[in-house]
Amino acid sequence: MNLLYSIAIRSYSGAIAIASLFGNKKAQLWWNGRKKQWDNLKSINKNDEWIWVHVSSLGEFEQGLPVIERLKQDFPKYKILLTFFSPSGYEPRKNFQLADKVAYMPSDTMSNAIKLVKNFNIKAAFFVKYDFWFNYMKVLKKNNIPLYYISALLHKDHYFFKPYASWFRRQLKNVTHYFVQNDDTAKLLNSININDVTITGDTRFDRVYEIAKQSQSFPEIESFINGRQCIIAGSSWQSDEKLLIPFSKKMPDNYCLIIAPHDISDSHINQIVSQLDDYVLYSQLTKDNGKHKVLVINTIGILKKIYKYARFAYVGGGFMSSIHNTQEALVFGCPVVIGPKYHKFVEAVDLVNNKGMFSVNNQKEFENIFEQLMNDETFYNKASETCKNYVKLSVGATDKIANYLKSKL
Repeated sequence: MNLLYSIAIRSYSGAIAIASLFGNKKAQLWWNGRKKQWDNLKSINKNDEWIWVHVSSLGEFEQGLPVIERLKQDFPKYKILLTFFSPSGYEPRKNFQLADKVAYMPSDTMSNAIKLVKNFNIKAAFFVKYDFWFNYMKVLKKNNIPLYYISALLHKDHYFFKPYASWFRRQLKNVTHYFVQNDDTAKLLNSININDVTITGDTRFDRVYEIAKQSQSFPEIESFINGRQCIIAGSSWQSDEKLLIPFSKKMPDNYCLIIAPHDISDSHINQIVSQLDDYVLYSQLTKDNGKHKVLVINTIGILKKIYKYARFAYVGGGFMSSIHNTQEALVFGCPVVIGPKYHKFVEAVDLVNNKGMFSVNNQKEFENIFEQLMNDETFYNKASETCKNYVKLSVGATDKIANYLKSKL
């Protein structure tokens, strides 16, 4: 089975190489970024001791960041090797200053895993959420290097728990300790005789909580809002905008809407604004031209900082494969409206059940919940308080991990 797995990994890398030849930009970044990877993946001083943190993409980086910060604080003698699987994580964070080296993770072959461990004097490794790479896991175990999973999250329908997956389940035993998001994940691991598990919650709550405390101001956006109630739609896709844009045209005068689309390419921004009657682009926003109904954010990096201006939020992706980050809004006490595909996220399931977050399936449900959050103060206040209390109970995962590691590193 290990041979078949390794063949599959090589076949996947080959498929990406072919896609890059046919002009796929993400595949080109993935492939070109790994062409001379071993020039970068070397430890200059053989006496250096390293902690390796691996994340898949940008979302997992945000989950790993509070732990990286704590590792630098509590264990300053170790250098940090940070690797990414995806270009969408590596490209924005390739100059991340808290890491001593940032690189793409070489493909998960046995030879690559042996070479990486040989090149660095790794004292511990941390993988985030559910990025399982079995050859790396095996080599780390063989070299007595502890491997920890941060914010791990598994579901009963995951392939690990299928009858045919005994080989995959055995690989999970190569992990030293799992820091998991919820009780369900802990029970699933316990059911296959993995008991080195601590329920910590999601470290990303620690990250967004710190961002909320910094509370940067945006005078132009404050001028745009101009005393009105504000709805913020974050990480929207076209399927979300089909709901948002018609609603924006019948909002009362004491409300405004900020749309921050997931795709900020010129073509997508033009597609949005072509359907709007009264809008301004963020790139053209000044204190003097903010008297519009809709603000379209056509830049990246500010969404998580401006949710503080929202009465409530809509977070996109739920009509695609899955919702985007809701925690960035929740930390400000914003009730959140989402599409139907949210079940992979613990906080979404919990808050939909407790009526701090609301899932909609169509335009009618979308408009009904928007109008209720706009007009029913009792309903709104209860939803907002539910979100605030949930965040208060959710922060602290990093402290739990750090306390465990003090006796290990």
